[in-house]
Amino acid sequence: QVQLVESGGGLVQAGGSLRLSCAASGRTFSTYLMYWFRQPPGKEREFVAAISWSGGSTSYADSVKGRFTISRDNAKKMVYLQMNSLKAEDTAVYYCKAQQGGTDYWGQGTQVTVSS
Repeated sequence: QVQLVESGGGLVQAGGSLRLSCAASGRTFSTYLMYWFRQPPGKEREFVAAISWSGGSTSYADSVKGRFTISRDNAKKMVYLQMNSLKAEDTAVYYCKAQQGGTDYWGQGTQVTVSS
């Protein structure tokens, strides 16, 4: 069983930055594919970013490319999402997801609100 806890959300002005963190449990964290998703108000959950088990490969949604950076620290069992140049449309609940052996595990989410 994998447990994920997100933190770092909050209220920020447009153009500002936030860093989200996701703390994971599990003895084999370094084998998990890790993702960030988000769910804007009234919309479906959407992919934001992904990172390979080693951190050597990342991918991003077009809407955040060049502004957001996903990273991980396997020794600390942590995944991060650095968000820069935030826009009002980045307002959402942000979720961390771990994928292992075809099973998905989700955190409870953290709210990010960007004021324009």
